[in-house]
Amino acid sequence: MGALDAINRRIVNQLRLNARITNNALAREVGMSESACLRRVKLLERSGVIQGYTAIISGSDPDDGTVAIVQVELERQTEEFLARFEAAMRKHAEIRAWYLLTGAGDYLLRLQISSMEDYAKFHRDVLSRLPGVTRITSSFAMRSHRKA
Repeated sequence: MGALDAINRRIVNQLRLNARITNNALAREVGMSESACLRRVKLLERSGVIQGYTAIISGSDPDDGTVAIVQVELERQTEEFLARFEAAMRKHAEIRAWYLLTGAGDYLLRLQISSMEDYAKFHRDVLSRLPGVTRITSSFAMRSHRKA
């Protein structure tokens, strides 16, 4: 699927706000019939525009640990290297989000870790063994705020 038209952009924006919205409510929000809306959502899913749905869990519990922001540089930035790296990251629940970057680093990762000891183990056993990694730079969140 190429560039998103105005209706698909409205559908995607509504799903970003509430991925659990019913098809009936979504169709109403974007101004189309339920069947046409469902067809568009299914096309967006099949084309890869919508890659999945997830639950965002609050990080307000002190027992949740802390957030580590990790910048990773790869040996190469070919499609093969990027695909292998992303496939490996999907296997680890501690990696909550990642961003392919322009500029100095290749990826920025957001990790949820329970302690510095756990991070050291995760760094040693996982991060340093991800395919193609040549450099890892880590920072730790001292305070956070998630905008609604």
